[in-house]
Amino acid sequence: MSIQIAHHTISSHHRPFVIAEMSGNHNQSLERALEIVDAVADTGAQALKLQTYTPDTITFNGSSEEFYIRDNQSLWADKNLYKLYKEAYTPWEWHKPIFDHARKRGMIAFSSPFDTTAVDFLESLDVPLYKIASFENTDHILLKRVAQTGKPVIMSTGVASVADLDESVKVLRANGCRDLVLLKCTSTYPATPESTNLHTIPHMRELFNVPVGLSDHTMGIGAAVAAVALGAVVLEKHVTLRRADGGVDSAFSLEPDELKNLVVETERAFLAMGRVNYTLTAKEQNSLQFKRSLYVVNNIKAGEPFTSANVRSIRPANGLHTRYYEQVLGHVASQDIQAGTALSWAHIG
Repeated sequence: MSIQIAHHTISSHHRPFVIAEMSGNHNQSLERALEIVDAVADTGAQALKLQTYTPDTITFNGSSEEFYIRDNQSLWADKNLYKLYKEAYTPWEWHKPIFDHARKRGMIAFSSPFDTTAVDFLESLDVPLYKIASFENTDHILLKRVAQTGKPVIMSTGVASVADLDESVKVLRANGCRDLVLLKCTSTYPATPESTNLHTIPHMRELFNVPVGLSDHTMGIGAAVAAVALGAVVLEKHVTLRRADGGVDSAFSLEPDELKNLVVETERAFLAMGRVNYTLTAKEQNSLQFKRSLYVVNNIKAGEPFTSANVRSIRPANGLHTRYYEQVLGHVASQDIQAGTALSWAHIG
């Protein structure tokens, strides 16, 4: 299973495709947004992602309780949804300069649309793929429109049952989506390691027969590295310039140095997975000399017996194998042997 996006291939045979999610961490400054683009490009991440919506396309400016977040554990507790999205959204006129700058820096630039008007807008910018966010993964209206573009789709699977996902995948497939990646996602912000359940990744891959990755809202990079060991081919992380600057998603976003570390360590994890192998490498062959073998460690006269006092298992491996130790003990030396001599059968009378 492989998917081609511009000059990048997403598959189990290629290093993880790392997506840096800017979200609202531009803090309503285009200058800051472009700084984030540069910082991400310097980390080696392959892609930069935005979110495309306005407060009016994602919610309603209502004042009743249902339009407020009343979860005391939430980063956005007691926030009005309309005001929150007004604070977080990326102005649509910023998309082109951000995308252009990202492409100039060698990255894939794309976005998560949150309604069909956002898809139409992103099509006018000729994005190479689409991301479906977790809270939109059961919006069949959006799924159909995205699938009809014929472009690759990456879909997060948070807040969805297996039945939900099965139905959504069928909607995408029925409407023209050929290339699909699913991302294991726990849609809490931040997510805890205990709630991440990375063993879902190989199960999801087998269940839907698609490449699978991780949309990671945990702190740090540990979950991402572990996900690669379980076969994740795409990794998505929120990124900011400095968490201390604040912003709607800053608390669970990586700073540039941390993102660079993620890129490096997940590639190391990918390379380390390799294949089932018990054959020594060429360098390991050279290291065989550092294994143990039997050596004479005290001078022995011809006719003297070999004992634990004059024969020991030490490095290097030039003497008899240690498997012969008990067999050697009790035999006598056939000749004078100097301490420090690798024991051989010729020494045994």
